[in-house]
Amino acid sequence: MKPQLTRLCIYPKDIQIITGKSERYSRDLIQKIKKHFNKEDHQLVTFQEFCEYMGIPLTEVQAVIRG
Repeated sequence: MKPQLTRLCIYPKDIQIITGKSERYSRDLIQKIKKHFNKEDHQLVTFQEFCEYMGIPLTEVQAVIRG
């Protein structure tokens, strides 16, 4: 049995699935999260940071993405 790979980083497509919003909204949201956490342009946003910023439990986000 192969272990399931999990990602740490969230991408605009994931945010689209979670929020039901457009790709443009998702890209803008990632930029806002980066600014909030003082990240540089080359740094990625994690699922944990997204959940903390949006106030959504990580377990619910994981269920939607893996679903």
